Amino acid sequence: MYSATFIFDTKQFDAEFHQLDQQIAQAAKETEGYLGEEAWQNVASGRLCNVYYWQSEAGLKALMQHPAHLEAKQRYAQWLSGYQVIIAQVVRSYGDSLINHPCAVNQS
Repeated sequence: MYSATFIFDTKQFDAEFHQLDQQIAQAAKETEGYLGEEAWQNVASGRLCNVYYWQSEAGLKALMQHPAHLEAKQRYAQWLSGYQVIIAQVVRSYGDSLINHPCAVNQS
């Protein structure tokens, strides 16, 4: 399983940002092996974190080449004051099964 974590320091979002963000989220859901996503926000700092999960690296690579994602990469400075992307292979996941989470399919 793979995850892609997108961490953003935000500026002002406009209608174009929200439309592009929706397109990227939909594209992610349509990629091969998509398992789910979650988002976090630090209200005090304005920092956002979106984490997407896939069964394999193929879906992640497909999203990276999607036209909406490529456009967002070119225009990020309009909406973001900084970003970090972390790509990781999930080696293990465990829990008590009370939280519905994309990584629960990989629990050991």
